[in-house]
Amino acid sequence: MKVLVLIAVLVSSICAHHLGRLRAAPGGRIIGGGDANAGEFPFAAAIQSQTNAGQYFCGGALVNTLFIVTSGSCVDGATLFSIRLGITSLAETGQRLATDKYVLHPLYNIDTLENDIGVIELRLPVSFTDYIQPIGMPTRDVQTNAIAIAIGWGQIGDADAGLTNQLQTVELVALSNEECRLTFGNQIADTMVCVDGNYNEGACLGDVGSPLIQYVNGHRATIVGISSFISGNGCESTDPSGYTRAFPFVEWIQNNTQVPS
Repeated sequence: MKVLVLIAVLVSSICAHHLGRLRAAPGGRIIGGGDANAGEFPFAAAIQSQTNAGQYFCGGALVNTLFIVTSGSCVDGATLFSIRLGITSLAETGQRLATDKYVLHPLYNIDTLENDIGVIELRLPVSFTDYIQPIGMPTRDVQTNAIAIAIGWGQIGDADAGLTNQLQTVELVALSNEECRLTFGNQIADTMVCVDGNYNEGACLGDVGSPLIQYVNGHRATIVGISSFISGNGCESTDPSGYTRAFPFVEWIQNNTQVPS
């Protein structure tokens, strides 16, 4: 059985936090991906989370003019968030925002990574543009063997410490939880989903909180997962990446973000 690792990234350096058998990544990466085009993912949020232990980088997804959905590990213990919207490159300024408001799921468990979801509330509503748009809520759970798209600014290799400047994107396949448990055992809860590619593509340090995406009718982007953990064997192992399923938390998201049902 493999260890799950939380994938949050310390801004000054990459660090991996071993949690029992799950490796949650302080941060995360997209392994085997390609550069995203400008405006391709207008809901993508680049987040620096300030805590008493340091400053961490994570991703998120804008769901309306006031709220961003991210991982529970991204908001847990945060004292301030510095957020950029409307960018694909971290060299871009985009729309810069700061806030200290968030809601962590009340059943979030840092040891098991269950209920690894949180929302960040902006101080003022943002204005939508061609490069800033909300992501949609899923109307059903992600299906086994379905293709989904992962994005993130995380590390692009185990030896390549630090964030990648350009937002990365890669197509992955959703695994059944039974298949995922062959790698991680009973650490995989029903509210988690694992994804994998043909050549070890997946998330890495710094990708935590970034959305897993599917398109409705070929064009409407919906969030089906939130990046949560990777294998203790590292980003470039053949082990799958782990996400929190979004569908089981749609009602919780709506209740905490004013997203209409």
